[in-house]
Amino acid sequence: MPDQPDLRHIHVVAGVITDARGRYLLNRREGNRDLVGLWEFPGGKREPGESSEQALIRELHEELGVVAQVGSRIIQVPQRYPDKHLVLEVRHITALEGRPRGHEGQAITWVAPEKLHRYSMPPADLPVVAALAQPDRYLITPALGDDVQAWLAALERAIASGVQRVQLRLPGSDPRREAVLRLAVEQFKHRAQLLINRDVALAAELGVGVHLGSEQLLGLAQRPPLVAAVAASCHDREQLQAAQALGCDFVVLGPVRPTASHPGAAVLGWEGFAALRAHCALPIYALGGLDMDDLATARDHGAQGIAAIAGLWPGRVIRG
Repeated sequence: MPDQPDLRHIHVVAGVITDARGRYLLNRREGNRDLVGLWEFPGGKREPGESSEQALIRELHEELGVVAQVGSRIIQVPQRYPDKHLVLEVRHITALEGRPRGHEGQAITWVAPEKLHRYSMPPADLPVVAALAQPDRYLITPALGDDVQAWLAALERAIASGVQRVQLRLPGSDPRREAVLRLAVEQFKHRAQLLINRDVALAAELGVGVHLGSEQLLGLAQRPPLVAAVAASCHDREQLQAAQALGCDFVVLGPVRPTASHPGAAVLGWEGFAALRAHCALPIYALGGLDMDDLATARDHGAQGIAAIAGLWPGRVIRG
């Protein structure tokens, strides 16, 4: 469906406020507002002539009776609703003067990070929760090459450097594939979240996640059982909505730029990525010709982070 030019465009700025125990502050939507009863990060609409910082300082003072210092941006989430196109810009709050109270009659609550997912939230706030709690990079492993031990050593270096989510993607035609997957799971299962590319049965047997191909995703009527996590590759709105209906934990969306692994594929660009992101509330990694230098840009367009082969593989010597 093409964008509707007559939709209202609204820019909302919200703040992530934490207390000394690391808990997050949430507001409940009250009164005659849309999505009444849901919980959200406090903030409000940016008025004409205001900067994001000015809008958030004003809104937090009106809502909570506090004076805030506004820090860096966490994520900016585009979200389509039936009657509007919303952009939710979320900023760190680095300091507060005053004790937060519901000055507009709304309920407020402090929530431990591990309990955020229990609170019903508007679609635009769900990627914020993911951005606070889940990894900002998703490594996709390259082909094995000639030296299996060198491949395993490179994966060890990647995880030691801070990679916490890995798709074990090896060609099915490689006779070493299953043995190497079993070795990798045995060695790294307790150090990072591992997902095996496409092989649901092996993922279930080894107690790890599965990463579905886009055509595989569209052929499933329900989430695969007995796997630790389910992710999927998506390239368009239909696939994103199928992943959300299936209950995927996260997806990758691309290609944002041309890639060596998919030469000639149509690219989305960042604007195309954001336009598709607006129709889905799942955590979405941007994929396609990206590396860590692109992380801030990815977050500015609503991405959980980046997914990459060459851009995240130590040494970047990629054979396929």
